[in-house]
Amino acid sequence: MATEPIRVAVIVGSTREGRFAPVVANWFAGRVAAREDMGVDVIDLAESALPERLGGFGAEPAGSVTALRPRLAAAQAFVIVTPEYNHSYPASVKTLIDWYYEEWQAKPVGFVSYGARAGGVRAVEHLRSVFTEVHAMTIRDAISIHSARAHFDSDGEPLDPEQFDAAAGALLDQLAWWALALAEAQEKRPYKV
Repeated sequence: MATEPIRVAVIVGSTREGRFAPVVANWFAGRVAAREDMGVDVIDLAESALPERLGGFGAEPAGSVTALRPRLAAAQAFVIVTPEYNHSYPASVKTLIDWYYEEWQAKPVGFVSYGARAGGVRAVEHLRSVFTEVHAMTIRDAISIHSARAHFDSDGEPLDPEQFDAAAGALLDQLAWWALALAEAQEKRPYKV
């Protein structure tokens, strides 16, 4: 039985000047694109121009919020690529989450984090509780890259591709399982909050 590829949105979480996020996100998006069972949409928060200040309840959101909504709604799964800032994730990621609600519901979310010694694991732990609040399902295994700049060459390729590809494959296998399971459940019984 042929099925459509799972639509995965890879979110580039850092908006900081001189950020390393695009290197990590491009590598990971390449791993998604290499799979026959998945398609990828890279959403770079540095380009999305989401307002930091949320509108009032019922107020019409800014054009940039409305423009991004269909891409998030179309995604069947998400992967957040995030650095760790001060033991947590960047404000840009929280802004993204807070502008939307239904777009996250009953969909799986995976994480690729990077940072210095901790490799972004604290950012991911904080994100898990936030995504639970918007009724998303977080994937157990995440990719954590310690001292990320030391693990990629000047072309943005991992210095140890086998290890990196194995980690990406494990995360994407879990993401695919949850995306299909949740989509099948939604067909039988739509998720209601």
